[in-house]
Amino acid sequence: MQSAYQRVGPCSSCLKKQLNGFLGLIKWQRRLVPACVRTIYSETGKWEKNYGLETRKRVENWWFPRIKDQFCRISETDKSRPKFYVLSMFPYPSGKLHMGHVRVYTISDAVARFQKMRGMQVINPMGWDAFGLPAENAAVEHGLHPASWTQSNIQHMRKQFDAVGLSFTWEREVTTCLPEYYKWTQYLFLKLFEAGLVYQKEALVNWDPVDQTVLANEQVDDNGCSWRSGAKVEQKYLKQWFIKTTAYAKAMFDALSDLPEWYGIKEMQANWIGDCVGCSLDFLLKINGKVTKEKLAAYTYTPEAIYGASHLYILPTHRLLHGNSSLKEVFQREIIPGKDSLTSVTAVNLLTNQEIPVVISAKNYFDNFLDTKIGIPSTSAEDAAVAKNLGISFTEVIETLPNGLEKVINSAEITGMTRQEALKAVTQQAKIKRIGGDLTSDKLRDWLISRQRYWGTPIPIIHCQACGTVPVPYEDLPVVLPTVTTFTGKGASPLENAPEWMNCSCPRCKAAARREVDTMDTFVDSAWYYLRYTDPHNTDRPFNSDLADYWMPVDLYIGGKEHAVMHLFYARFFSHFCHDLKMTKHKEPFRKLLVQGLIKNQTFRLTTTGQCLKREEVDLTGSEPVHLKTGEKLQVAWEKMSKSKHNGIDPEEIVKEYGIDTLRLYILFAAPPEQDILWDAKTDAMPGVQRWQMRLWALVTKLIEARTSETIPNPELLKKKEKADARKIWEQKNLVISEVTEYFTRDHLFNAAISRLMSLTNVLHQAPRPLVLHSIEFEDALASLCIMVAPMAPHIASEMWKGLAHMQNKLCTHHHWDVDVLHQSWPKVDPDYLQPSDVVEMSVLINNKACGKVLVPQQAARNFEEVHELVLQSELGVKHLQGRPIKKAFLSPRTALINFLVQE
Repeated sequence: MQSAYQRVGPCSSCLKKQLNGFLGLIKWQRRLVPACVRTIYSETGKWEKNYGLETRKRVENWWFPRIKDQFCRISETDKSRPKFYVLSMFPYPSGKLHMGHVRVYTISDAVARFQKMRGMQVINPMGWDAFGLPAENAAVEHGLHPASWTQSNIQHMRKQFDAVGLSFTWEREVTTCLPEYYKWTQYLFLKLFEAGLVYQKEALVNWDPVDQTVLANEQVDDNGCSWRSGAKVEQKYLKQWFIKTTAYAKAMFDALSDLPEWYGIKEMQANWIGDCVGCSLDFLLKINGKVTKEKLAAYTYTPEAIYGASHLYILPTHRLLHGNSSLKEVFQREIIPGKDSLTSVTAVNLLTNQEIPVVISAKNYFDNFLDTKIGIPSTSAEDAAVAKNLGISFTEVIETLPNGLEKVINSAEITGMTRQEALKAVTQQAKIKRIGGDLTSDKLRDWLISRQRYWGTPIPIIHCQACGTVPVPYEDLPVVLPTVTTFTGKGASPLENAPEWMNCSCPRCKAAARREVDTMDTFVDSAWYYLRYTDPHNTDRPFNSDLADYWMPVDLYIGGKEHAVMHLFYARFFSHFCHDLKMTKHKEPFRKLLVQGLIKNQTFRLTTTGQCLKREEVDLTGSEPVHLKTGEKLQVAWEKMSKSKHNGIDPEEIVKEYGIDTLRLYILFAAPPEQDILWDAKTDAMPGVQRWQMRLWALVTKLIEARTSETIPNPELLKKKEKADARKIWEQKNLVISEVTEYFTRDHLFNAAISRLMSLTNVLHQAPRPLVLHSIEFEDALASLCIMVAPMAPHIASEMWKGLAHMQNKLCTHHHWDVDVLHQSWPKVDPDYLQPSDVVEMSVLINNKACGKVLVPQQAARNFEEVHELVLQSELGVKHLQGRPIKKAFLSPRTALINFLVQE
């Protein structure tokens, strides 16, 4: 970014004089100001003494275009520099920016600016999660094509982002509904297909019997009726596409232990995955000795005892009894309600080749989400009871030795192994044969990705009568969505109304075939977008591995708690999968996670109907809110801002009234990021940050006025008490730098950071005039304060810095006064401030080799998490550890040593 001097084009002699500290001076409202420099205050001929409404508008109008979009611009990645990848979850382009958006993106904007000032190469990218049902609904309701509706919304939201002063690395923008993006979503789908991690089976969907169409969950109301026809929604079995996420359950569960604390999110992920103690194995079903086309995966908690299986156990609600299976009639004929029912259907274990009967359970449910289990009497008393009651023979396969050790018997090649050895052998063999064997839990289900919709990524599969299911060749990607002009919301998928697109030839035999008409769940698009940001314009592959290895993992991922389970799980799955394909060296995509709370506002509901009223329909003058027309008492609650609840706040209106910086500071100051903000209850925060900006401005005015007086500043003129006060300012400055830096890097408590900056502001306001005039400490503390304010309130900080930069008789020489505040280096704690008794020299080893030492506070030296984080954030850590997968780290507080074991 150019400095102001370069932008306005001063004469070279003036610029040279300024850089050498000999800038000419002119009289300016009884104060002296630099010549040859045009700033905001030079337009009026004076430095505005007070930061009022008009000054604020001029400041933001001047600086907004100068700092917009340039901050994170990177023409070419310099891999020799340390990096910081801050990512906020990209939005669905609804067309309307809301306060929730403003909160998450203000946080990412502030962090990006802070890390840039720390010398990092930063990206803060933005894009659009642009497929989805609302666009299709708009097509049905308003006759707008989903593509044009979506594009219009994107353009509008980009303008709104600009209006509230949010800057992103826009040259890395991705839009998931464009073929240049979803080509690579399809590519990754095909890679999953090749790996045996994609399959089709029948699953329940919401069915509208009137409109004869599939409904998404959000299209079914609270009464179980269709949003459009009003018909009672039915459950119907249709063939659906699944991604076998359970294959990575154990790896993803185990990897959680290597991640930093995610404020409860790791526990949510672990709970979602569950304890991975068992696995599923594949069976072929037979009837009357003949093999059918039915293949069934069944779960067992004890794979090592598989040779002792006696029966396959299914629930009465299983799809084989209610879907389109060829065995449906047999099962329905042989079920005895309320009793375990031995059927004439048998199941052949594809691992052991054992054939066992299928039993329909008397139960209506198994543990968690299981609907099929392998009965093994040796390891389950319940299974043994079922087998005995039904007269099914079985073999004991577990023997307990006198010393308590359990061994496997009567089990072919695994006989004689311990249970743990047998477990490993069975699961490995099953995985090699691609018939199961992946350790998973009884609660995790595979990912159903089929959507009977138009506006989604087409599934790159072709169905041929002769060849069966055939993947689209890579060279034929992308499979582009056809142009469909009519959307009714009724009947089959709209893609079936495009016969020229749907009917095709088989890539293998060239015979007539049909394309898959389901599209992918939008969660698939967002499961890998963080990787595309590292190389968004690549036309040859999803991303360049070298670039991904440099930028990944995301250093800070910011988003709502509602996405902390499913989206995070799917994103982690794709990252693990890409790692296994050698596309990336990092398994985990996100190093730190920041989950921000909601912004809530009051809702006013009629007690009789539950209808939400607009604020102007409510009488707030009494002790309780009542309906203005009827006087009816209202239900008042704090709820997430929503247009339908009439409790939304338009960010652009807030900006017009208070300004960009005030809104940013309010968002960051009102509550810690993970807590909800109650908009009306925080009215004290808005005037609070307004007053603080005025006090900051007043400090700059105070210093400018002191330094443009007739007296030349001289620190030697300070009296003993004034020198002691200067020392206190110096100490306070260092303390605040230390604390604010930690709040930005460790806890992301921006409210606490602002509070500490306010305290430093108060200290400086108490300084007497001689201290302001003659003290290096005051000038340095104010300059440092201005720099630390800049990531959060860049416009006012930029103008204050310009005022300081043009001030004559400056005492501090270590600041880069000739460049804007956003290009200053983040202040560091003075070495003299850290007394030897306060710090510990921590020796840092990497793979058992010493590589240097890092100073850490003594109170943190025994805490592994704190030392680990401080070393990673240090210059040594950035140089030697950034971008390298850390397998383990060991801290020895006694010897002040930390050893990182990293992948070479």
